[in-house]
Amino acid sequence: MGRPGGRPGHANRVKHVARKRFGQHFLTDDTILDAIVDAIDPKTGEALVEIGPGLGAMTDPLVARSGRLTVIELDRDLAARLRLRPELDVVESDVLQVDFRALSTRLGKPLRVVGNLPYNISTPILFHLLQAVDVVEDQHFMLQKEVVERMAAAPGGKDFGRLSVMLQWRYDIESVLDVPPEAFDPPPRVDSAVVRMLPLREVPRVDPTLLGELVTVAFSQRRKVLRNTLGRWLELRGFAGEFDVRRRAEEVPVAEYVRLAEMLSA
Repeated sequence: MGRPGGRPGHANRVKHVARKRFGQHFLTDDTILDAIVDAIDPKTGEALVEIGPGLGAMTDPLVARSGRLTVIELDRDLAARLRLRPELDVVESDVLQVDFRALSTRLGKPLRVVGNLPYNISTPILFHLLQAVDVVEDQHFMLQKEVVERMAAAPGGKDFGRLSVMLQWRYDIESVLDVPPEAFDPPPRVDSAVVRMLPLREVPRVDPTLLGELVTVAFSQRRKVLRNTLGRWLELRGFAGEFDVRRRAEEVPVAEYVRLAEMLSA
């Protein structure tokens, strides 16, 4: 989460032009920055990992509280600046190529992952991290507000969908802060929000691939009742259990999708 001309830090000394292809929007509002860091509440000794530190606006207060920080930065110019700071461990890479499980092993503890995710690839990043959820303590991300609303949506509403189910079965999700476009440079064309994601302690014994296929089929035709989509899919699998297919996909709670996947696995 970079910010030009703000708090002191090596990465802020030279003007950097945001690169559209990387989806760069640098956070510039001190009040918002302080509120985000307070929500994260970093402490010394934690395995704190920041995705997309940019010009270091969030990096500076995170390091001030934690003492050390691992940062993942794709932009080679920004990565070079960040390497000048001895308190940072810089991973120059596309975040989708980072092995978070290996990173946790190297750091010797569960990860606390934070960042201002590029809005154009935020969903792939969330699903990539889902594969390593067992080595994550928590996640705090700045995202498009619309995406956060979908992530945290309850069954029955228009925002509840595949993304809701596929994240809520493994995380407790909460929107903690709204962020207006004018808090960034350049301003995005959408409102933003900060989301907190806490991995659930009790993990259902379910095949994630099977659950993903099931949920994708269920939400493939949202306007139709499940009899026409998931019902047919279940028939092809020879499913003989009880599941009410007279509902629409958005009316089914996450726990019921998980239970259905468990029954299919059995």
